[in-house]
Amino acid sequence: MIEIRNISKTFHRKKQSFKALDAVSLKVDQGDILGIIGFSGAGKSTLIRCVNLLERPDQGQVFVNGTDLTGLNSRQLASERKKIGMIFQHFNLLSSRTVFENVALPLELDGVAKEKITEKVNELLKIVGLEDKALEYPRSLSGGQKQRVAIARALANDPHVLLCDEATSALDPATTQSILQLLQDINRRLNITILLITHEMKVIKAISHHVAVIDKGQLVAKGTLQDVISDKEHPIIKQFLTPDVMTIPQSLANHLKEDAATGLLPLVEVELTGNIVLEELLFVLYQDHKVRHKLLRADLEDIEGSSFGKLLLHLQGNADENAGTLSYLSVNNIQHSIKGYA
Repeated sequence: MIEIRNISKTFHRKKQSFKALDAVSLKVDQGDILGIIGFSGAGKSTLIRCVNLLERPDQGQVFVNGTDLTGLNSRQLASERKKIGMIFQHFNLLSSRTVFENVALPLELDGVAKEKITEKVNELLKIVGLEDKALEYPRSLSGGQKQRVAIARALANDPHVLLCDEATSALDPATTQSILQLLQDINRRLNITILLITHEMKVIKAISHHVAVIDKGQLVAKGTLQDVISDKEHPIIKQFLTPDVMTIPQSLANHLKEDAATGLLPLVEVELTGNIVLEELLFVLYQDHKVRHKLLRADLEDIEGSSFGKLLLHLQGNADENAGTLSYLSVNNIQHSIKGYA
């Protein structure tokens, strides 16, 4: 569906040059949702704008639905762009036009008959859940509603591809979640290929089938979400995935100090990286190793049937039993550490 072959892009400002993309190659299959993540200045916005040639690469080729966009003249490119929808961080709606008129604009520019425009716009507003906002103006809408209008407008020409340029960065967490759910629904319902960029791993985890990591203009990792998250040794990926430090209330810390004095020592922080699911870990500890334990905290998520995140276990066996548990974790390459009680 999308194939980027060895593209590079350098920006020149006064006497300085900045290489935004450096020989990047990438494939995205039909119906896929690919999330591209990177820090500010990594080149991700330039990359997504090269897909529809809003930025023309200095070298390389961009294929969309089998057509090499870099080889087209301006008239041919304009025609192909109609099948590539794009939504932006700040919505880019026309304040002087109603919701209906904003969504209708691409169809009007394409010379579509008024009756068909009305039918199509009403259908799209229903998809994005804004049937009752058709006659309102953008100034009366919330941020999430504005982005829904922008999504409906991007779908007006029945695109093969939807490009999302930091589409949720200006939204609060709850609204972000609703927009991501809408994009997933559109992907399933219309089989539209979605390419999105973000600097937030939680957005990638919520929606993406595959993920690519870009840094300093280069593609440093690509694969399934599970593959990329599992590669925690890569310095860039590690920065996006570092879990929060797990803490415990002081009252519990005081209680654990008393337990430590009686030999019931370990408070163990366990990090799961997809090699075992939580339920299996706890079952093995109790059933096979007869370890008495208390689960104090868990900050986990399930990705493609695998558990990722951290949990705190208070082992409540004797010294030998607890030592056996720590040995089991080590042998099975399950990351863990003994936590202090202060």
